[in-house]
Amino acid sequence: MSCTIVNDPRRTSWVEIPPGSDFPIQNLPLGIFSTEERGPRAASRIGDRVIDLSVLAEAGLLEGLSIDVHLLRQESLNALLMSGRTRIRALRERLSELLGVEEARLRDDGPLRESALLEADHVTMRLPVRVGDYTDFYSSRQHAYNVGCMFRDPKNALMPNWLHLPVGYHGRCSSIVVSGTPIRRPMGQYKPAPDATAPVFGPTRQLDMELEVAFITFEGNRLGDRLSIAEAEEHIVGLVLFNDWSARDIQAWEYVPLGPFLGKNFGSSVSPWIVLLDALEPFRVPGPVQDPPVLPYLQCKGDHHFDIALDASLITPDGLETPICRTNFRHLYWSMAQQLAHHTVNGCNVRCGDMMASGTISGDSPESYGSLLELTWKGSRPLKLSDGTERRFLEDGDSLVLRGHAQRNGVRIGFGEVRGQVLPAIP
Repeated sequence: MSCTIVNDPRRTSWVEIPPGSDFPIQNLPLGIFSTEERGPRAASRIGDRVIDLSVLAEAGLLEGLSIDVHLLRQESLNALLMSGRTRIRALRERLSELLGVEEARLRDDGPLRESALLEADHVTMRLPVRVGDYTDFYSSRQHAYNVGCMFRDPKNALMPNWLHLPVGYHGRCSSIVVSGTPIRRPMGQYKPAPDATAPVFGPTRQLDMELEVAFITFEGNRLGDRLSIAEAEEHIVGLVLFNDWSARDIQAWEYVPLGPFLGKNFGSSVSPWIVLLDALEPFRVPGPVQDPPVLPYLQCKGDHHFDIALDASLITPDGLETPICRTNFRHLYWSMAQQLAHHTVNGCNVRCGDMMASGTISGDSPESYGSLLELTWKGSRPLKLSDGTERRFLEDGDSLVLRGHAQRNGVRIGFGEVRGQVLPAIP
C-alpha cells in the first residue's frame, strides 16, 4: 500500500469517526500514552480511539515490519523512530490497512479490538519523544518585522542577515512539556520602566505565548557532515504544535548581546501527537519568493511549505474562552527544509528526537499575529475578551490553547491541541 493510497480522501474506516475529527484514517499520528493498568507505550489515533501498537504487535498484526514489541513499550518514541522513515511509513500503511473499511481481522475480533482501541478520554498522553536538542528558529517575516518595528526603527526593522539565512538559537530541552502541564510564572530581572537605570527582581509582568509549529527528526547526519535541501525532509518525522512561553520583560533586559535565556527557558508546551510528514503531503504549497535570492545551499525546488490553519484561544480562570489569533503555517519565510539544511551546513549533527521550532508564526493582518506582544502591540492595545475584560499579557489562572489542522478535498488532518495554564510565581 503506497502513501498515495493511505492519503486517498475516499478511504474510510470501520472505526466510527466523529464529524470534524482531527484524526481520520488519513492521519494516523504517533504518540506515547499510559493508563493506570498500562505503562508508557507507543500509540496511534483514529477518531476518539487511541491505538495501543504493542497489542497489535503481540497479536501478530505488525508482522513483516521488523518492529519488535519492546520498541513499542518505551517511555518515548525515540527507539521506534530509530527504525527510520521506511519502517515508520510501512507502520502507517499497515495501520491504514487494518483500520480500512474492507479489513476484518481487527474489526471482527472483539476482545482484541477492545484491548487495542482505547477511549481517548481514558488515557494519559505523554511527551512523545525524549528531546535531546531543541532549536528555535525565527522564520516568520511578519513577526520579525513587527518586533523590529517595536524595538528599532521601522525603516530597518529586519536585521541585515534576516533575509539571507534562517535565524535561530539553541533552547532548553529539559523544560519542554506535554500539553496540559501547567506553567509556573517565572521570576527574573527586568527594568521596571523604560527609563529605569537599574533592574528589579520579581515575577514577569509580561508573560506571553508564541504560536509555533515544531518538527521532530529521525537520526540525521554524522558530526562533520551536512544535510542538503534535497535530503532534509527525509530526516523529518513529522510536526507538533508548539507554544514557546515567553517572559517579554525579562527577555528585553537580558537578550543583548547573546539572545534569549531566562525569558524563554522556563517552559515550552507541545501537542502529544506527531502528525507524520507523509500525512501532510496533500497540503504542500509554494513558499514566498525570496528576495534577495538565497545562497545555493538554501535554494529549493518544489513546494516545501504546508497549508496548515492555526489558531490560539485564551481561557480565563472562570473557563470563558476567547479566540485571539488565526494564522497559517504557510506564512513562514524559511521552510523546514531550509531550516534543517542551514542547521547542519557547518557540520552540526542532528539526532533522533531533536525538536526544531518554527518561531512565532504571524500573518500580514493584525488578527493573524502569533503572540500577545504583537496582538497588543507591546501592551499598548489591550485585547478585549468575551466577558468584557482586557489582557495586555497573561494573568495567573489564564490558559492558552493552540489548535491546528489542514483541510482539503473533504479530509481534515489535525493536531489536536496544546494547552497550558499559568500558575502564580513562587514568592
